[in-house]
Order: sequence, then structure tokens, then C-alpha cells
Amino acid sequence: MIEAILQYEFLQNAFFSGLIIGVIAPLLGVFIVVRRMSLIADALSHVTLAGIAGSLYLSQTFTMFSLLNPIYLGIVASVSGSILIERLRTLYKHYEELAIPIIMSGGIGLSAIFISLASGFNTDIMSYLFGSVSAVSRQDLWVVVAIAFVVFLFLFTFFKEMFVLSFDEEFAKASGLPAKSIHLLFMVVVALVIAASMRIVGILLVSSLITLPVAASMRVAKGFKQTILFSILFGEAAVLIGLVSAFYLNLAPGGTIVVTSIVILLIVILGKKLALKIKAERV
Repeated sequence: MIEAILQYEFLQNAFFSGLIIGVIAPLLGVFIVVRRMSLIADALSHVTLAGIAGSLYLSQTFTMFSLLNPIYLGIVASVSGSILIERLRTLYKHYEELAIPIIMSGGIGLSAIFISLASGFNTDIMSYLFGSVSAVSRQDLWVVVAIAFVVFLFLFTFFKEMFVLSFDEEFAKASGLPAKSIHLLFMVVVALVIAASMRIVGILLVSSLITLPVAASMRVAKGFKQTILFSILFGEAAVLIGLVSAFYLNLAPGGTIVVTSIVILLIVILGKKLALKIKAERV
């Protein structure tokens, strides 16, 4: 595969995009899981799909949109969805979880409408749903690089604040931290990562890459920083193994990456149980 990567640009785009996504998705996933917001990734992924389907419909209907990369409208939709979730969480103060199914339902509904208008489930839509190695362009790669820069800049600036908000939001608010503003920025960054990941992992599976490596990491890590480190390692392993499998078996990379993540999670769980059993026997 190394020779093929050196020879073909689309493989270079997919490989480097995958490596970057394998870092930023689990990195943000730690904060998402700790804050018990895992379903938000699903909601935003469906909103992103609405943006993608809308862009494909516009490109079929109006010539001026034919050269527009669908990822841009997907990013706009995802960021808009994250802002709407925050607005709804404020509106339903005692039932904040309602914001997620409302936005998810809207995303699914709009997706269905635009897909039906855009001549149904064509090849383009399928590549966005489940990922595609060959569909990742150099432009997509640069978008991923730019979003990764935004993620690192955000965490470098607000890491301590995010740590406090993740474990004790009430204390953070009492301490004078601008919790709402930081949380809104975090949601926007999450939306950007979801939009960036859709070419490799696929919109319907991107939440798995955000949460599954974190789930595996939480079984073996000791402390928050170790959880982040192991999440990134498991995420990178899933992406690399998944991309290689997709290349040789001619499968959708999203499926192979997610299945690899599940296998890693199972290995970690069983390994942890075996280690505890051996330790108990020795005692």
C-alpha cells in the first residue's frame, strides 16, 4: 500500500486526512463523553448530511453551484446545528436533552427531502454516508488541516476551562468562567470536526470514531491525560487498520474503521477482565 500511496494522490489525501481525523475526533471525544454529550455527535452528523444533500441538489439544479464542494455547505449546516442546539438547551432549561432529538429530527427530515429532490441515493450521497477512499480530494485534505488547526488552537486556549467544565460545570460558573460562551465555541469546534470527518468515516458513522476510542481508553487509562493519550492511540490504530482493510478489500472505509474500533474495544475489555482475574488469583 505504501507504493500505492506514493503513486496516487487520492490515496495520499485519504491517508493524511485519516491520520489527522484519528487524532482530533477522539481528542474532542474525551470531552464529549465526560460531559455525557455523546448523542450530540449523532445529531450534528445528521444535520451535516442535510447540508451535503442540499448542496448536491443545488449543484444539480443551478449551474452556479456545480463547482461548489459539498463539504462547505455541510460545514455551514453542522455549525448552524450546533448553535441551534445551544439555543434550544437554553430555551428548555429543565429538559436540555430535548434539543438533541429536535435537531436530529430536523436534520433527518431535510436530508430525506434533499436526497429525494437530488435523484435519490446516488453515488455521491453513498460516499458521504459511509466514507470513500477515492472521494477525498486535495481540497478536502486542506479543509481537514484547517479544522485540525482550529481544534488545537481551541484546546490550547481553553484546556483548563474545558477540564473544569467537563467535571464540575456548576463550580465553573460559580468561579466566573464564561461557561456558555466556551461551551458554544466547543460545540462549533465539534461541528467542524464532524463535517471534516465525513469523507473518510462517513456521516452516519462519524460519531463512532468520536466515542469508541474513548470508551476503550476509559477501561485502561489512569487519569484524564492518559484517557486523552490512549483515545488518540486507539483512534489512530482504528483509522490506519480501517483504511488498509478498505483499500485491499474494496470496502467503505467508514465501516472498516468502526468495526476495527469495536474490535479494539472488545480486546481492551476482555484484556482488562483477564488482567483482573490473574491479579485476583495471585492474591
